Amino acid sequence: MSKAKYIFVTGGVTSSLGKGIISASLGKLLQARGFRVTIQKFDPYINIDPGTLNPYEHGECYVTDDGAETDLDLGHYERFLDIKTSQDNNVTTGRIYNNVITKERRGDFLGKTVQVVPHITDEIKNNFYKLGETGDYDIVITEIGGCVGDIESLPFIEAVRQARFELGINNFVSIHLTLIPYLKAAGEQKTKPTQHSVKQLLEAGIQPDILVCRTEHTLTSEIRKKLALFCNVASNCVIEAQDAETIYDVPLLMRKEKLDERVLTKLKLSHKKEPQIDQWKEFLGRLKNPTDEVRIALVGKYVQLKDAYKSIAEAFVHAGAHNECRVELSWINSEELDGDNVVRLLKDKHGILVAPGFGERGWEGKLQAVKYAREDKIPFFGICLGLQCAVIEFARNVLNIPKANSTEMDPKTKAPVIDMMEAQKKVTKMGGTMRLGAYACELKKGSKAYSVYGHSKIMERHRHRYEFNNKYLEQFEEAGFLATGINPDTKLVEIMELKDHPWFVGSQFHPELKSTVMNPHPLFVRFVKAALAFKKDTYK
Repeated sequence: MSKAKYIFVTGGVTSSLGKGIISASLGKLLQARGFRVTIQKFDPYINIDPGTLNPYEHGECYVTDDGAETDLDLGHYERFLDIKTSQDNNVTTGRIYNNVITKERRGDFLGKTVQVVPHITDEIKNNFYKLGETGDYDIVITEIGGCVGDIESLPFIEAVRQARFELGINNFVSIHLTLIPYLKAAGEQKTKPTQHSVKQLLEAGIQPDILVCRTEHTLTSEIRKKLALFCNVASNCVIEAQDAETIYDVPLLMRKEKLDERVLTKLKLSHKKEPQIDQWKEFLGRLKNPTDEVRIALVGKYVQLKDAYKSIAEAFVHAGAHNECRVELSWINSEELDGDNVVRLLKDKHGILVAPGFGERGWEGKLQAVKYAREDKIPFFGICLGLQCAVIEFARNVLNIPKANSTEMDPKTKAPVIDMMEAQKKVTKMGGTMRLGAYACELKKGSKAYSVYGHSKIMERHRHRYEFNNKYLEQFEEAGFLATGINPDTKLVEIMELKDHPWFVGSQFHPELKSTVMNPHPLFVRFVKAALAFKKDTYK
């Protein structure tokens, strides 16, 4: 059995209470005390991974260095802990069943009847323990998606129950995140939903060690005592999680509530050493006390659900704090953007970002945003499809190739300046088959990209099937749209920038996926800086 200790985080009453933020905040506090920590997410849906899900279904698809398409909570884990996650940090019901069925077809079960217990639960537990068995971590935090009582979650909850006995009480902590609603008409907080949620956990054989209670109001001592009495937990293990000004406040709020101390006590680990969180506090100081402000337009087709662009939004938070500047994002629906309203919607912005995505919906609106940024010298940043939009707009309006297009949008285009990668043309399955994960890129000295990174070799994460068509490269560069970042192995274009423009940069990769609190991504930092410079020049 692994020497690592395990923390399991479950949720009740309702979804979207913030299990991922609580897990990441606890992980940050434990890490700040010197423990080696990782966090994993177990999702109860049957998809193998979220790679084929519409962002409106489940928010953004977060991609790791090893090419795993994962839940957006892994983004929180990486941003808070400044660590890399992997395929092993996100497991779904689909993966579990797929693994078990593959073993059954191979004959691994020697003729046994394959059942939820023990075969499915054993597979879940194997994945619980996988990271802990590497020897790289002292503590593994496991977040169980969904709510206790959901049909989909039952095998995971049963596996957690079994894990408690296998690991022993000094190696296992159960944290239950729940809701304490406030009834305005009655003028009081209500504990009954939490009592029922804990009762469901108890029926499944799990006694929570710690309750984390989401609330809009301070928990009174009477409420804490009542929860402790009816939920069988110590009163000092009833933790208040009041709504915060920013998610980055939560580690400090959890420290104030002594969540990390309660966990370490349960795990028989020392908590004499105070967490080293001075840098985190400095970040919060810059975040909350900006000396300037810029307005950035985020142009995309999923803007009605901001979680679809979660990593981009958080990368702006990091970059803004680094520049001691508040970044006000204007979420512009590209489907509603056209030649008639583009000036009205974008004229007061200090920077324009065209977001990644797939498919032709909202495509022409993105091209209008690119054109406006290029012609009016507004700082521009294009990510993945955003770069491809910039390429097509430039081909149509500068190179005079009116039919220029991407074969994603028009498979029969006669001017495919964006084309499907050769390696993708024989792919028939959608899931997990794109160019995924970290790939190398070499930057050209003297370019904006080189000045941003400060060195010529970088590794960035990708998620795409289409690429810049190198047949047109010479034509583009002669007109001043330069390929300044190239993959050394495939010669694929990774970064392009416009020569005679204060800041017009597009990347085929997703820089937002590597931005963290302690290490803001340099492309976002420089883009915000360019927006600040544009603002100052505009108001001279």
